[in-house]
This record gives sequence, C-alpha cells and structure tokens, in this order.
Amino acid sequence: SDVLVLTKDNFDKVINDNDNVMVEFYAPWCGHCKSLEPLYAKAAQVLKTWDPPVPLAKVDATIESDLASRFDVSGYPTLKFFKKGVPYDYDDARTTEGLIRYVKERSAPDWKPPPEAVVTLTKDNFKDFINNDLSLVEFYAPWCGHCKALAPSYEKAAKQLNIQSEPIPLGKVDATVETELASEYEVSGYPTLFLFRKGKKYEYNGPRDETGIVNYMIMQQGEASKLKLSVKDVKSSMKQDEIYVMGFFDNLNDPKLRMYMDAANAMREEFSFGHTLDPKIGDAYKTNPQTVLVFTPERYYTKYEPKWHVMKLDDIKDEGDIVEFVRKREVPLVGQYKANNIKLYQKYRPLCFVFYTVDWSFDHREATQLWRNKVAKIANNHKEVKFAIADEDEHSHLLAEFGLDDSGEEINIACYGPDGKKYPMEPMEEWEDDEVEEYITKMKKGKLTPHLKSQPIPKRQDSPVKTVVGKSFDKIVKDKSKDVLIELYAPWCGHCKQLEPIYKELATKVKKEKNLVIAKMDATANDVPEAFKAEGFPTIYFAPSNNKENPVKYSGGRTVDDFMKYLKEHATVAFKGKDEL
Repeated sequence: SDVLVLTKDNFDKVINDNDNVMVEFYAPWCGHCKSLEPLYAKAAQVLKTWDPPVPLAKVDATIESDLASRFDVSGYPTLKFFKKGVPYDYDDARTTEGLIRYVKERSAPDWKPPPEAVVTLTKDNFKDFINNDLSLVEFYAPWCGHCKALAPSYEKAAKQLNIQSEPIPLGKVDATVETELASEYEVSGYPTLFLFRKGKKYEYNGPRDETGIVNYMIMQQGEASKLKLSVKDVKSSMKQDEIYVMGFFDNLNDPKLRMYMDAANAMREEFSFGHTLDPKIGDAYKTNPQTVLVFTPERYYTKYEPKWHVMKLDDIKDEGDIVEFVRKREVPLVGQYKANNIKLYQKYRPLCFVFYTVDWSFDHREATQLWRNKVAKIANNHKEVKFAIADEDEHSHLLAEFGLDDSGEEINIACYGPDGKKYPMEPMEEWEDDEVEEYITKMKKGKLTPHLKSQPIPKRQDSPVKTVVGKSFDKIVKDKSKDVLIELYAPWCGHCKQLEPIYKELATKVKKEKNLVIAKMDATANDVPEAFKAEGFPTIYFAPSNNKENPVKYSGGRTVDDFMKYLKEHATVAFKGKDEL
C-alpha cells in the first residue's frame, strides 16, 4: 500500500523526518473509515510522486491507544496534517480531490496558519472584551481533554460568527494562568463557558459543536423581551403549554424596566417575555406600571390557582428577585410533561407523573381535562410536590423505567421521591382519591420501597475492573473504606470502547491497592443515584472514601498516566505511605 502504517515505534520518526505528513486515525470497525480507505489510498498514490513527496499514513487507534490519546482523537476517522511536527485538524472534503487540494495548499513552503479567530484574553483585555453587546468566553486548562476536544469547533464557530452582519466575538482564558479571573467568575471545572451582554454574565446552555455554537449565539442577539403594542399582540404571543411573562411600565428610562429586561435575558431559552408602556394593556389585565404578570397557559387553568400571578416591583433589589418570582411559578399546579419541557420538570423532587392517554383534540380534550382535574384536587393538598400528566405512549420509556410498562390499567401514577429514587404506585382499577392521597403521603415520608432497575449481580469478578450494577452500587461505590473511580458507559458508545483497554490497564496497575476500586457500570441498564448522573458517555466519577454523597466528575486526560496522577492527588485512603506502587 502507498499508505504508511504508523505505530508508537515509528510515529515520531516519520513525523520528524518529513516536513509534511497526513495521518488518519481509524478504527477497523468504523464504517466511515472503510468508506474513506480507497479514496485515501488513491490520494497517497498521487502525493508520493510529488517532489518532495508528501506521505499519507494511518494509525489503528484501537491498538495505538496512547497515540490516539496524545492527539485527542475522540472519533473516527480523525485526520491530522503535520507541518514540521505541528498538527492541524483536517477541514476539507473527505474525497481524493479534497485531500490533494488540502495538502497542496498547506505543504507550500510559504504557508502559514491563519490567525486565530478566538481572542486570547488576559486580565488586561478581559473587561473591554466582555463589554461588547454580546460575547462568549471559554475558561480552559491546557491539560484538559474536553477543552482540547472543544477547541477546533470553538475556533470554527468564531470564524463563522466574525463574518456575520453583526459579529459576535468569542474569547478564551487560560484559567491556570489567569487565576484571578477564574476565581472572580467562580470557575470550578473545564471547559466553562459564559455568555456576556455588555459585561453582564449569563450561563451558556448551548451545544458545543461548531453549528450549534453559531446558531445558539445568533439566537442570543437582541433583547429577549419584545415590546407589545396591543392586547391582541399580547394574546398572540402566549403559548398553549408554557407560561408567558409580561412586564408593565410607563417609561423606557425606568430602571426597573432594565432589571426586567435582564431577568428576561437570563431565562430567554425557557420562556417568552413581553413588555408594554401602553396603559390600555395594563387596564385589560387590571394592573399598574412597575408590575410583572406570569400567565398560566389556559389549558392548565384550575380552580385552585389564579390565571396569572402578580408581582409588584416597588421593593425589588435587582433582576434576581424577578427571576426568583418567575421560577416559583414556572410550572402550573398540574401541567403536562412533554419532550420540550423535560429539563424544566426534572430538576424538581418530589415529582409525580400521572400516565394516561393525553389527547387535546376536540373529541378527547374533555376526557383529558377530567383526569387532570382529578390530579389537581390531590396536588392542591401537596404543594411541595410537583405534578404533571404524561401521555403513556409518548413516555412509554419512562413508564418502563418505573416498572409500569405491563400495568394494563388506564391510569398509572409514579413519583421521584425527595431522595430522587423511583416510587411507582400499585396500579388501580379505578381512581380513588383516598388511595392516591395515601400513596403520596407515604412517598413524601419515605415509607415506600423504591423501584430499582438493575442487571443481575455478577457471580464472578475476574477482570481487574469491577462491574457494578444497580443492586450492588451502594455496596461497592459507597463503601466508606475505599476510594472508587467509576465509569458510567453505554455498550454502543465508541468513546467507551476506546477507553476500555486504557481503563483495564489502569485497574491492573493499581490492583494491589486494597483501598482503591476501579469500577464500571452500564448506565443504560442500571439506575444510579442522582449525584452520579451520566451526562453523555463515558462519564467518570471519583467517589472518595470520606465524601460518598458528593462525587467529583473526572474531567482530566484519559491516559493511564493522567488517571494515576489524578488518583494520587485526590485519594483519601489509597496510596498512603507510598511514593510508587
């Protein structure tokens, strides 16, 4: 083949002996890699005839895992172009022509990488930068694997946003150097991204890929609250299934209006906001200037709560008071759990679902409301519990999570308790208020047995990596005599498969440490406590012996040496009295 095969033994020599080298990191099972293979080989055949020739090479990342980790390979195929030993991410078409075109441009003796679109920030230029109308800032650490993975997408997004009609600058701060800035903005992990509007900080809740960052930031332009000129305009802005927030003022220079606008910007991704200076609109809702109304969606009205909640702004200190008021009224007494509000509801505990056929069409809305009103009667007696109806077909997976998928009853009830555990109610043939009341009361008092999804406990543990399941989680991970590193994985996850040999090597290396456990758990087949929530795969937590209820999410590098360094720095009972194993 015209494609060079690189291993840890010859990689550095090939890179150092050639001014220009293209390297593909691949996995034998990867479909995209197989599709690229003939195109890559054809390009290699052409490029080896150049004077000087430009070699194309490949690395089996499933075997050469250290090389893959060294160059932050997180997917396949990953193409990197090395110019005088410096790697650059390939960003052209994955065709023979694209490869040749890319190499031709970058192998030219006078080629230099374009200046970074992302602005490097220090304490000297930070304040000026964030005083733009809108900006995005990343706090990173040079050693952080997630930061390295984000960097190419972040740079590409910065280039796209720089050429918009209203450019949006992206910046980055090395938090290990600019420690005062990191401390001022309470940066506790990497990468941390903050959005700024004229110097005011907001959480960044958007995606972390190029297109996602670009689209999210463009959507953040302008004020979240829109000026309303008529009652009709207000009503047309209200949505069927989410609250609507409206501010009433009598002049644009009112400082309380600015507070309201800032509060709206802080919650713009979740709710719709409007404001008006027209007293006729205020009269229609029987309200005065310097007032905020939070409207309950009409379909969720009940006799137990008002159609809108009123907040007078006379004594507020800042926008935080408005945010707090809206947050406390962000879900109605009994709303509907839907795909677009899962994040909104899931932060609440206790949280109770009533599963049935929820249908708002003309022929079925009466039946839907009949059951919802029965729930509202119960909910009114338990204001500390959030209630939501949920369509049993749309949320069949959630129904199964509670073990109620084979219930067969028209109505099913299940709750996340105050402890975050799952408590299904024994299915009822007919709705009985007293039975539901008794169940809710017992759930609140912790007098019910939780439902736990779990694979069988393994009879033998031959691997140095200990397998944990739902039923053995507390016994192994919460063992207060041991430090535990646990990986939450999914069987289909490519990154997890890439980590597997490294993780096993780590476990083998620390096998003699009796107070340290290296563990893994299939998070798709087992329940985990809420403190160990998996946010993507793999998610790795360190549970020290002295603080099992507050595990630390691991965000360091993924080589054996990275793990070893972290464990030695953070272990509470392992490695004591030893410099080396």
